Amino acid sequence: MAFDYSYDIVIVGSGGGGLTAALVAKQAGLDVLVIEKTEYYGGSTALSGGGMWIPNNFLLEKKGVQDSYEKAKKYMESTVGERVSVKKQEAFLKNAPEMIEWLRDNADMKYLHMVGYSDYHPDEPGGVAEGRSLEPKPFNGRKLKDDFHLLRPMSIEVPLGIAFTISEYHDLGMITSTWKGKYVALKTGIKTVFNLIFGIKYLTLGRSLIARLRYAMKKKDIPLWVKVPFKELIVENGKVIGIIAEKDNKEIKIEGKKGVLLAAGGFPHNLEMRKQYLPSPTSTEWTSASPGNTGDAILAGIKIGATLDLMDDAWWGPSSVPPGEPAFFHVGERGYPGGIMVNKEGKRFTNEAASYVTVVHEMYEKHTKENTHVPSYFIFDQRFKDKYMFGVAFPGMKFPQKYYDSGYIKKAETISELAKAIGVNKRNLENTIKQYNEYALSGKDSDFGKGNNAYDNYYGDPKHKPNPNLAPLEKPPYYAVEFYPGDLGTKGGLMTNDYAQVLRKNGSIIEGLYATGNTMASVMGNFYPGPGSAVGATMTFGYIAAKHIAEK
Repeated sequence: MAFDYSYDIVIVGSGGGGLTAALVAKQAGLDVLVIEKTEYYGGSTALSGGGMWIPNNFLLEKKGVQDSYEKAKKYMESTVGERVSVKKQEAFLKNAPEMIEWLRDNADMKYLHMVGYSDYHPDEPGGVAEGRSLEPKPFNGRKLKDDFHLLRPMSIEVPLGIAFTISEYHDLGMITSTWKGKYVALKTGIKTVFNLIFGIKYLTLGRSLIARLRYAMKKKDIPLWVKVPFKELIVENGKVIGIIAEKDNKEIKIEGKKGVLLAAGGFPHNLEMRKQYLPSPTSTEWTSASPGNTGDAILAGIKIGATLDLMDDAWWGPSSVPPGEPAFFHVGERGYPGGIMVNKEGKRFTNEAASYVTVVHEMYEKHTKENTHVPSYFIFDQRFKDKYMFGVAFPGMKFPQKYYDSGYIKKAETISELAKAIGVNKRNLENTIKQYNEYALSGKDSDFGKGNNAYDNYYGDPKHKPNPNLAPLEKPPYYAVEFYPGDLGTKGGLMTNDYAQVLRKNGSIIEGLYATGNTMASVMGNFYPGPGSAVGATMTFGYIAAKHIAEK
């Protein structure tokens, strides 16, 4: 076959997994190309918090946090369980800490330990309440030069252009409650002004992670083509030998002499696939994933006989849809004291402060035509509004008028009026809030155990007693926002082995084809073990795939 371009390895997708693989392959002496469908590189990783869940990593040891391979394995056994093969779990646990050290030593990657950001199930055997996750240090985007403008921008505009790390976001949420929150707010404000004066393009969160990876790629002259959509795989004698893509409105064939790595995300923006595989109801409007994630790579794998797994699951999280804006993925608000979630009957149905995946699983599992949980309603009072953040609105900031005009936020002076505004049973809602207020005063949520573990408490208010996650709703006016089962991306995809090689239905390997990230069926199964599980896994299996290709 005549190819237009030839490389040792072709990588489809420019998120954390694809860029990590590119660096590892190049260091091993391979000729590498990364292609990206959209006009921006970075994928869903750039839109994420940039956290990486990496058990037994070197920073934990420095910080004196007790962890080990055996402890992490026990934790995955107690959460992921048998849903994913043991070999695949062991591959992640062995290679994840190696991967971040490799990037530190070979790509100048710098990390911060997300102190106190607990595993999402800290009470399970092997759980670590102090947190196993890392995030990238902030990065000056000016170093990227022309490539800075090709980095995927944030989908949600933060007021005044303020940039913060995940840990700083946690502290900013407590600006009215703790001295640390006030200090971080002051430091962030000064830093923002300083960066504006001196023209520093201060990058944090997922954009910092992608920028650091891309900067390392530029130093190694690794090409990254944007606006080059992937079309299909080229197979010869049962082996994948390249891809067909589109460049400058022309179809091109690119050879992958040693392998092709699919790292193109899942299918969150493909409504047809969502309806086919995900629970109902569903919508592309609820996702926070990169708009380029339309399942192209998964469909190409299906076409050549790859098998699938976990297609009915996603990296879920309660999300709202402000008018004229992308979906907002709510994390901290659910843990702040004084907010509750109710179903259409006006009753609580979950621990609001639990991990976001857990809450959406509850929404879907309890959703019926008679008692809908999609959407649910997040309800809070004026005390909550004055003390904590909601979305990107800091304490004391007014919500935009369009939020009220569109009905995105309902506001009422009494619980009875609020119930009428959102269409839930008035008596049930009044009784629910009365019961919740009693729990808040006693400090014990007898229904769902809100505030009983380290993860709940992470986003709680440490100054609020007796329970950092519970406060009564009693100061009018009252507010309500519809929460939908949003996602950071889908979780199901091509079935792979412990080397990230794609498998057929009979378990045989499709030679030359690898997958990572949300293109592959997640190593985390139906669980979300800790903050950054998706990003940590895609980078780890990108690392594994590149090493395997180089060694072969």
